[in-house]
Amino acid sequence: MTAGKMRAWAVDVPGQMSTHPLALVERDVPEPGTGQVRVRVSVCGVCRTDLHLAEGDLSPRHHLVIPGHEVVGRVDAVGPESTRFNPGDRIGVPWLAHTCGLCRFCRSGRENLCLNPSFTGWDVDGGYAEYVIVNEGYAYPIPDIFSDIEAAPLLCAGIIGFRALRCSGLPPDGRLGIYGFGGSAHLTAQIALAEGARLHVMTRSPAARELALELGASSAGDSTDMPPERLDAAILFAPVGTIVPRAMEALDRGGTLAIAGIYLSDIPSLNYDRHLFEERSLRSVTANTRANGAEFLETAARIGIKVSTSAYAFDDANAALVDLAQDRVNGAAVLVRPSQ
Repeated sequence: MTAGKMRAWAVDVPGQMSTHPLALVERDVPEPGTGQVRVRVSVCGVCRTDLHLAEGDLSPRHHLVIPGHEVVGRVDAVGPESTRFNPGDRIGVPWLAHTCGLCRFCRSGRENLCLNPSFTGWDVDGGYAEYVIVNEGYAYPIPDIFSDIEAAPLLCAGIIGFRALRCSGLPPDGRLGIYGFGGSAHLTAQIALAEGARLHVMTRSPAARELALELGASSAGDSTDMPPERLDAAILFAPVGTIVPRAMEALDRGGTLAIAGIYLSDIPSLNYDRHLFEERSLRSVTANTRANGAEFLETAARIGIKVSTSAYAFDDANAALVDLAQDRVNGAAVLVRPSQ
């Protein structure tokens, strides 16, 4: 590798993972601008959003964008007027890359709904690379309790699951249903269980059902099964719209189904009496605020959340996404760069 260059995986022609839509490219090592720091990447989580981007469910914001928004590494360069972090600090780079700070949503504490946001690995280049740039106000210090590999999935899977849990309105000691049980769900489940919830998991993966029971779920069935009791709240992590009517039907009066993903296939028609009447609610979850992220990381460290990961070499990014597409990843996939 020539001086001043880095390797990265970029989305070339979006398509099914069998076409290997990621291309290994060489780029100039980026320089941090005002208020930014450069991170030498140690690991990067592989999120289902990366899969949607590679396959074209989400249109890339520019050609050859570098995916990856669960990045852990060390600061190795600091831009002008950057004072929050120092070289050598271990930090995390998340999905939310920038918000305008001026729109009605930012001014009311709802920056996740910002009218002019940018996102890591979609609008700006992400962590499937040797280096990444981050606006210092949007990065997180990593709690010492977590290794790099453990910390990576927390930065999106953990944070968005935490927001989805709060959006579900789960009452104290309530009955929670989780549909789909991958990288995000297995972290969210532990928060809910630590707060006294009774958990029922519905997922098509036998290995994921086994993991759910190991973590303390009261039941684990197929994604089409009804839970053994009515639910006070539910979260849909699987990007499968046909599950929505089933999940809504499982809700008790006043229950809420929160949809945690950025992408969902079409939802079939809902029957008002069976699915919505008696004040049952359906709501989406859009990104997160930085306050959500800070609260989640503090909570995760306090309860000692256990992160189930599958490590992949940096050169195996396409293989990691293929396994994710085919539900062969138990927990969260993480790309690991060679020791530096």
